[in-house]
Amino acid sequence: MSHHIIEVNDLHYTYPDGTSALSGISFRITHGESVAIVGANAAGKSTLLLHLNGFITPNIGKIRIGDFSLTKKTLPMIRRTLGMVFQDPDDQLFMPTIYDDVAFGPINLGLSKEDVHNKVLDALSSVGILHLKDRPPYRLSGGERRAAAIATVIAMSPDILVMDEPTSNLDPKSRRNLIELLKTFKHTKIIATHDLDMAVDLCERVIVMHNGKIVADGSIMEIFQNDSILFSSHLEKPLRMQGCPKCQNSFIEK
Repeated sequence: MSHHIIEVNDLHYTYPDGTSALSGISFRITHGESVAIVGANAAGKSTLLLHLNGFITPNIGKIRIGDFSLTKKTLPMIRRTLGMVFQDPDDQLFMPTIYDDVAFGPINLGLSKEDVHNKVLDALSSVGILHLKDRPPYRLSGGERRAAAIATVIAMSPDILVMDEPTSNLDPKSRRNLIELLKTFKHTKIIATHDLDMAVDLCERVIVMHNGKIVADGSIMEIFQNDSILFSSHLEKPLRMQGCPKCQNSFIEK
């Protein structure tokens, strides 16, 4: 199923102020994979994600999403295939009500009024906030806004879901609800995160970035137990793998 495949080949990007963000990034993600992208601050994670949906154009390198190479001409098709949830939900919520926000994408796909309505209700129900459909975004909590931002993407029925720091600023219950929700998304998932325990819950594969480069790519359990990789990338093991200070045991099963 090539329409789910993501290929990045020798990606380089330098910001206008001269800051080098990506230096030769290459990887391939296939249908149904759940991949975590991890790294310390300024590793290049968010910059990489912004390339996948065409928000940033690479200086050097090529990106393929499904059957299309990423170009200005193919961007509309690619954005129907790949849905992105930004780190700050307020970047995606700009309409008077949550219903209007979620309806915005389907309306622009040219769907009928009835189909748009059904898409909105299904998306809001799937994230557990249907009862908030008539609320303005500013009257929602952080967790509710996060759920609404995800609903705006789910309503577009993407084959690939890309998320940037989805658990940031969430309380423990909201975080757990989000993890359980993401487990139900059966297509391809790419999640950039500092929350390594969440990554273990949702992903089988991890790509570790440091200073704009990929330093490791493989099984999440093997890499998260590699002290050398974690230390050199300024990361620590997930809490569940750090062990009890008294009994020195750790829980490493997913």
